[in-house]
Amino acid sequence: MTLNIEEANSQKESVLSYADKQRSTFEAKLKKIVDLASVSMEPERRPEIDGTAELALNYLREMGGKGEIVKTKGYPVVIGEFHHSANAPTVTVYNHLDVQPALASEWLTEPFDMQIDGEVYRGRGTTDDKGPALTVLSAAHFAHQAGIPINIKFIWELEEEIGSPSFESFLTENLAKLKTDSVVVSDTIWVSRERPAIPYGLRGLQAFLIKLKTGTKDVHSGTTGGLARNPIGEMAGLIAAIYDPCTGEVRIPGFYDAVRPVDESELENFVASGFTVENFKRAHELGSTRTMDAAQGAKRIWAHPTFEVHGITGGYAGPGVKTIVPYQSEAKLSTRLVPDQDPEKIFELIKAFVQSYNPDFEVLKEGSLKPFLGEFVGPFAEAAKGAMQTAFGVEPAFTREGGSIGAVVSMQEKLNVPITFMGLSLPEHGYHAINENFDWQQARGGQVMFVDYFQRLSKLI
Repeated sequence: MTLNIEEANSQKESVLSYADKQRSTFEAKLKKIVDLASVSMEPERRPEIDGTAELALNYLREMGGKGEIVKTKGYPVVIGEFHHSANAPTVTVYNHLDVQPALASEWLTEPFDMQIDGEVYRGRGTTDDKGPALTVLSAAHFAHQAGIPINIKFIWELEEEIGSPSFESFLTENLAKLKTDSVVVSDTIWVSRERPAIPYGLRGLQAFLIKLKTGTKDVHSGTTGGLARNPIGEMAGLIAAIYDPCTGEVRIPGFYDAVRPVDESELENFVASGFTVENFKRAHELGSTRTMDAAQGAKRIWAHPTFEVHGITGGYAGPGVKTIVPYQSEAKLSTRLVPDQDPEKIFELIKAFVQSYNPDFEVLKEGSLKPFLGEFVGPFAEAAKGAMQTAFGVEPAFTREGGSIGAVVSMQEKLNVPITFMGLSLPEHGYHAINENFDWQQARGGQVMFVDYFQRLSKLI
């Protein structure tokens, strides 16, 4: 697995030279695929989803790989491979090519018309996850051309942003094609530009809606106020009963029972990663946070469950004040879950609590994902650590991530091989946010990182 310094440095220079020569091609490919609004949660975008799959397949074939588009009950999945030999080890790269919605009026540039601003690429999907996906593809092409003895397979999903509802059945129906020795996922975020990170855990998710209807229409507050029930006010009361909005602590009995405690050595690693709340605030443009303590802050975003209110609808939302009593309200809510919390059990706890509070409330289940916890020791972790340090000159930190990737849990269960995370995104790249961006520095270094990783795996397995 170990590469000597001369071998590593020589290979690094070769990859950097390749990357620089191919930069204009890389940027043109990235723009073309970012300009396709592959928003999986908007059904009317289906033509652009299909167009993204076709374009991705073309990219694979143009670089000498083989591939196909696999239909599912939902959106398609693109699979491909750079094949070296039957005796060579196989690594599978997972990325997703669907993106979050974007409202153009909120952005400084058009979200689906990628702009190149020096070394920065601005547009929806540039960092989550099309930029990293093309970076790995470019690295795989180099590795294949250089004759590194490893087979590199690809799985590019197009419904990750809606919880991967078809992915598990896709895996089950295509296990023979997807046989592999390991998986690497490039869809995660560093601690900072100065400190690369290799996450080994993801939080799970349980989303749900709570609805309350107390009439058939909005009514005059002067005529009915005081006797008519106010569903928005009652919704606010329910939410306050569920959790403390200032501390974030959930008040539902049993909610924390299955939470696996964070090992002290893990917490020390979180702090040693260089995480600071001040940097976190700056990267995410937050005015204030629930704590300024680095250890508690890291634990809260990586290893502690949450309860979040995403929106409350109902009543009047126009300018000024319209003096009505609304007849309905709906809250959009979710929890992020950690090992060993089970989404189904958590939903049942929430539903039972709400109905005991007031049976008039209706609780509807939405997206659900299990948490994931991998290893931060062992040969694959060491290979990732070495490759990242070779590429970026800094020893990476082992962390967890607060987000969820449903496909990872499915791959763990169905493929039953080691899964490693080697992301390239930075906090300031704006995951799921307005003005999302990626940059050439990460793409260039990422190509070195993945070639080095493929080289290490070729000697490991």
